[in-house]
Amino acid sequence: MSARGNWISAFLEAQAAELGAARNTLLAYGRDLQDFESWLVDRDSDFEAVQKVDVEAYLIHCDAHGLSRATRARRLSAIKQLYRFAFEEGWRSENPAIQIAGPGRDKRLPQTLSEEEVDRLLEAARASGRSERDRARNTCLMELLYATGMRVSELVSLPVSAARGDPRMLLIRGKGGKERMVPLSPPAREALADWLKVRDAMEDTRRAERKPPSKYLFVSHSAAGHLTRHRFYLLIKEFAVAAGVSPSKVTPHTLRHAFATHLLANGADLRSIQTLLGHADVATTEIYTHVLEARLSELVLTHHPLAKEGERKSSGKISSDGQ
Repeated sequence: MSARGNWISAFLEAQAAELGAARNTLLAYGRDLQDFESWLVDRDSDFEAVQKVDVEAYLIHCDAHGLSRATRARRLSAIKQLYRFAFEEGWRSENPAIQIAGPGRDKRLPQTLSEEEVDRLLEAARASGRSERDRARNTCLMELLYATGMRVSELVSLPVSAARGDPRMLLIRGKGGKERMVPLSPPAREALADWLKVRDAMEDTRRAERKPPSKYLFVSHSAAGHLTRHRFYLLIKEFAVAAGVSPSKVTPHTLRHAFATHLLANGADLRSIQTLLGHADVATTEIYTHVLEARLSELVLTHHPLAKEGERKSSGKISSDGQ
């Protein structure tokens, strides 16, 4: 089959080769485009025959099936990029999706955690696990996540080489292969040192058994060779239950939000947080100013005495006395 005969594969290969797109990004593109292709096949159509009205009909189909605005916007973006690629390759003379406005995204603030809730999660991680090895790993995972604000994919796939050398800094490879250095807190450095001792002892055993060494910090028997995102997702839910924090509000990404929000609340500037999070655009980081504003408003309404009905009634007396 020619490259033109398999649009999705050719497009994904180009994204990987030319733009260095991350594996998870490529998987997301592939899933979205395969869904669009299946919808076209059901209508005896294909990518080459698509017109603007077809793309609009597909988006209506997605809406009717309850897909969120964010998902619909992502799928439209994938379709637009596919046809931009097809235009550049000379497969199409125009991009049928280019003039279609996206549905936009839900403007919801990211859910975060209080510092007290994070402390309880970290304490739960230290006590969770069937063995000392599990507890050391769990502690290291959580301390690194909260100390750096890493994406979960960056955390679980950390190469052990990134943790060697200067214990005060950690080298993280983010989206598009971009690298950044992030400082480690004393608790994170201690947890990392403890885990490295356990991990290196495990590697000594592997060598004695003539097994190949692992390049990952968090070794696993998974196909990828490292702890999977799904397994860590389940672990963090277990920590939430043990910590008495609602599991519905605890995910790996919630810890990333907590990292940024707590830094901002304690005086860090947006540019520094942008660098630490690996955001390409500071506009993405600015969402945390709104999170902080919302949290401060909640605190005032909950705890300020003048926010209470009884105190409001007495405020007139205070004003009349000129105090």
